[in-house]
Amino acid sequence: MNKVTIKETQNPTILKFEFQDFITQNESFEFKNIDEAKTSPLAQQLFYLPFVKTIYISGNFIAIEKYSIVEWDDVKDAVAEQMETFVNNGGTIITIDENKTKKQPVTVYGETTPNPAALKFVVSKMLTKNSIEFKNIDQTGASPLAKELFKFPYVKEIFIDENYISVTKYEINEWQEITLELRSFIKQYIENGGTVLDENFIQAVTAEEDTKAKEFDNLDVTSQQIINILEEYVKPAVQADGGNIAFDSYNETDKTVKVILQGACSGCPSSTFTLKSGIENMLKSMLNDEGIKVEAINA
Repeated sequence: MNKVTIKETQNPTILKFEFQDFITQNESFEFKNIDEAKTSPLAQQLFYLPFVKTIYISGNFIAIEKYSIVEWDDVKDAVAEQMETFVNNGGTIITIDENKTKKQPVTVYGETTPNPAALKFVVSKMLTKNSIEFKNIDQTGASPLAKELFKFPYVKEIFIDENYISVTKYEINEWQEITLELRSFIKQYIENGGTVLDENFIQAVTAEEDTKAKEFDNLDVTSQQIINILEEYVKPAVQADGGNIAFDSYNETDKTVKVILQGACSGCPSSTFTLKSGIENMLKSMLNDEGIKVEAINA
């Protein structure tokens, strides 16, 4: 027996109806009318309800946006019951394309970071050689996976690097409430051949790295030394915690080094101080200059 749980969202016109198991593989669907919903017999049935405006199907839930002719409190239980009856009678939620890529088994596990608001999801395969950070869904043109993850209301920021995805959450949920859902979604998405990062983006990053290399050659000697120290000594430790650090600038006059914190490090209560003092001491020692100061910037 499938049981449907009703969940409110931040938008009062949209209600989520959650299933116990995932109902889609690695895709999300949005239907604005019955004609668009040809791949979903359940969505087509739901459009017979006059108040249904839009239907979203993703992961383990169906979200419905309603017209204002009714209040959710008056109809939500009946909608949930209709979904349960449909599925328990063998109805099809989404028609599966048999030509989809065959599953590529992967393991995904959650790993804590120094930032209590960020969790690192480690995947048993390489995802990218180029780190990238997304602050919101509008920035996710390069990553279909990041776009899907932002549809979870508690996802605040996403950072992808090497073999992991670092997710920063809003305070509305605790990790124990959402870790399994995120881990399962990421696992199924990757297993079913979903795109983590677009190849065109990788080409753009390569071009950007070429530009950075040229810029590096034009920097003063001290700035070049600082970048090399950060790359060799600091970045590996930071990446292990689900974050990243990037050189921003060096002011020769007041000897101030500015670094950018990304991923789990961004907004972490302890990281700014720890990294600032740790990097500062390292640079002072390695450059033999006690006047160096470090400012940490959250990206």
